[in-house]
Amino acid sequence: MPHISSTSTIDLPYKAKQQDVKQQAHDLFSVNFPQTDRLIFAFDNTEIVTRNFCKPLSYYAEPNTFEERNNDYLENALNYSVEAIEDCIVKSGIKKEDITDIIFVSTTGLATPSMDALIINKMRLNPHINRSPLWGLGCGGGVSGMAKANMAAIANPDAVVLLVAVELCSLTLIKNDYSKSNFIGSSLFSDGIAACIVKGDNHTRGDQKIDYVASSSKLYYDSLEVMGWDFQDTGFKVLFSKDIPTFIHENVKHDITGFLSKHQLQLSDIKNFIFHPGGKKVLDAYTDALGVEGDFLNKTRAVMNDNGNMSSVTVLYVLERFMTEGFEDGYGLMMAMGPGFSSEMVLLKLAKD
Repeated sequence: MPHISSTSTIDLPYKAKQQDVKQQAHDLFSVNFPQTDRLIFAFDNTEIVTRNFCKPLSYYAEPNTFEERNNDYLENALNYSVEAIEDCIVKSGIKKEDITDIIFVSTTGLATPSMDALIINKMRLNPHINRSPLWGLGCGGGVSGMAKANMAAIANPDAVVLLVAVELCSLTLIKNDYSKSNFIGSSLFSDGIAACIVKGDNHTRGDQKIDYVASSSKLYYDSLEVMGWDFQDTGFKVLFSKDIPTFIHENVKHDITGFLSKHQLQLSDIKNFIFHPGGKKVLDAYTDALGVEGDFLNKTRAVMNDNGNMSSVTVLYVLERFMTEGFEDGYGLMMAMGPGFSSEMVLLKLAKD
C-alpha cells in the first residue's frame, strides 16, 4: 500500500495571542453587536492560546474589499505553499521532478487558474503533473485530500503525490457582518499551510512507516445548513450551527466502528487518533462519544491550543506532530467533520523500524 513519506507545516510570522485577538474583536463588534459583552467570553472558552495569522492583527481592523482580501489570499497561498513544498521535498529525499501528482485543498480563497497551476508555474515542476484542485470541503478537506493522494498512489505504484492544503481563514473576515456566527468564528479560525508527500509501493520507506489502509466518506442527508459559506458581495459569510457537537454525539462512534469493522478492527485497535479539533466543544464531544481511556486527543488539542482552528489544514499539523513527537506502533485514524454536513476518515498503519 502507499505510504506517507513526509509532512511540512508553516509557522506563520504573525502569530497572535488569543487575548489580543479577543480585545480587537471586542473593539470591532461592540458598537454594532449588542451581544458582544455577553459572548466575548467565548474567546476564553476555546482553550486557544495563540492563533496563526498571515497578516498582523492591525490588518483585520482596516477597511478592505473582498477583492483585496482575495488578492492577499492568492499571494500568501502561493508563497507559503512553495515554502512548505520545498521543505517537504527535502524531508522526503526526492527531487521536484519526481512529483507525478498534485492535489491542492482549500476553501478560503478563489483562483482560476487554480492554485496548483500557479505552484507548478512558479516552482517549474513537471508540466505533465496530474492536477486535482479540491475546493469547498472545509474542515474535512485535509483528510479527504489525504485519501485521494493515496488513491492516486494505488493507481500508480511509481507515483510521488504532493498534497498541499492552504486555509487563510482570517482573510474571509467580514468586519460589517455582526452575526453571532461571525463573532464566534472570529474566536476560533486562523491560518495554516501544509504539504505532504505520499509515495506508491515501488518507493522505499524511511525509518517511520505510515501506510495507507483505507478511507471513508459520509454525507449526512438534510444537514446542508450546519456548516458552510453564504456568498455575499462583501465576501464569504461563515455559517455554522451549534448542533455540530450533537451531530458528533449521535453519529461518530457508530460511523467509526462501522468503518473499522469492514477491516476486521474495533475501536480498541486504534492507537493514534489524528483528529481535526474543530473547537473545545467538538473535542469534548469526541471524548464523550468515543469513551477512549486517557487523553487520546492530546496532540490534536495541543495543535488547536497553539494555532487555532485552521480548517482543512489543522489535521495535517496534527499528523506532523505525530511524525515528529512519536506515535504508538499500530493503527491510526485520521478524522474530520466538514460542510455538508460530512465526515472523512483515513485508516493508517504506523510502525517504527
